[in-house]
Amino acid sequence: MSLRNKILVVLAAFIPFATAVQAQDSTMLTLKDAVNYALKNYADAKKAKLDLENAQYQIDEVRSRTMPQINGTGALNYNPLLQMSALPGELNPVDPGQPLLVAFGQKWNANVGVSLTQNLFDQSVFTGLKAARTTKEFYQLNNQLTEEKVIEQVATSYNQVYVQRQQLANIDSNIRTTKQVYDVIRGQYENGLGKKIDVDRMQVKLSNLSNQRVQLQNVLSLYENQLKFFIGMPINEAIRIPDWQPEDLQVFALDNPDSLNLESRTELKVLDRQQTLLEYKKQSVKAEYYPTLSLSGNYSYQGLSNSFPVFKGASQGANWFDVSTVGLNLKIPIFNGRATRARLRQADVEIRKVEEDITQAKQSLNLEYENARTQIKNAILILNSQQKNIELAQQVFDNTQNNYHQGLAPLTDLLDAQTVLFDAQNAYNISLLDYRTAEIKLLKARGELRTLLN
Repeated sequence: MSLRNKILVVLAAFIPFATAVQAQDSTMLTLKDAVNYALKNYADAKKAKLDLENAQYQIDEVRSRTMPQINGTGALNYNPLLQMSALPGELNPVDPGQPLLVAFGQKWNANVGVSLTQNLFDQSVFTGLKAARTTKEFYQLNNQLTEEKVIEQVATSYNQVYVQRQQLANIDSNIRTTKQVYDVIRGQYENGLGKKIDVDRMQVKLSNLSNQRVQLQNVLSLYENQLKFFIGMPINEAIRIPDWQPEDLQVFALDNPDSLNLESRTELKVLDRQQTLLEYKKQSVKAEYYPTLSLSGNYSYQGLSNSFPVFKGASQGANWFDVSTVGLNLKIPIFNGRATRARLRQADVEIRKVEEDITQAKQSLNLEYENARTQIKNAILILNSQQKNIELAQQVFDNTQNNYHQGLAPLTDLLDAQTVLFDAQNAYNISLLDYRTAEIKLLKARGELRTLLN
């Protein structure tokens, strides 16, 4: 046997062994496992959860405006030049009639104190609390929408890996079959019952299949790396997809198109909450027309002295005394150049824009649903047709192989039948990917992507 023949034989024999070794060192990953892994580890899913966490902090921030605001103060000041005040000339004992300039205050002054402010009525605060709660609901829906996008992305990528592995299994099966035929033909040639040209043809066939397998393996590696990226898994970690059996395929059941419930779509719920937030924003602007009322109070302890340190007692020229005030503060807006009216009109425009977005979104979702139904109908028809093609191609190959062994068919007929069977299996795998892609789109159009988690 030539060196080339030995290499082909070793390569064909090594394929099952390499697959078995890989299976021992890899992680089994079902679609459900992949999606759950992504929801815990993928960056977009994590960021959506952080937004939701941050929404609670925003509520706490707005709520703080309803609570007392307490601040402590302290200051130490030195006045190199004191402010001069002019007293009437009648008080001037030296030069009557001339204004008397007197410096009031002392060189050093210090004070420590505490102040309190409590809102009693501020319409913008009440509106802000409602808006903050709605903001949390918005982020909850946005988190749900992000998870749905992650599920769709992961499921699509997973199916690419899944079908590519089927393609690889298909070519491995073809290599094994070709190797068996090659062994028979080579045996016939060595016993003087066959032709060398037939052996050469089979060698070329095996070489081409081996090259195709390398290409498919490279594409599979790219798809697997993409899947691991989408789910947040380390790229260097090996994964394994469960084997697929034809009986595992459950064709999607299509129901009446009138059963679509757009209100259940997360996209519309997000837009609805966005519209509510803009309504609250408008109310917050409108609150500028309302008066505000607050309670304020402060207490301070002040000291004055012409020498430092100012903290000495009265016997050393330092005087300390208490100061406190309590008051009600009323602010009534009268005129601000119509700035509030301009902001209200801007808020109205934003609300109308969201209304247009909602209308367009409903049309888009209806279009998406109808297209998904059409795609899956066609995919089911093609999938069934390709299944029948495989069965027919298998029958042709079995009959041609039997005729070849009996000397009733040339080798070219056998190779042609094998190629037809191989192409039929590849076409079926492609139609399977088309079907699974259409299935994901229909689940998304129905708002049922989360059923993939079950």
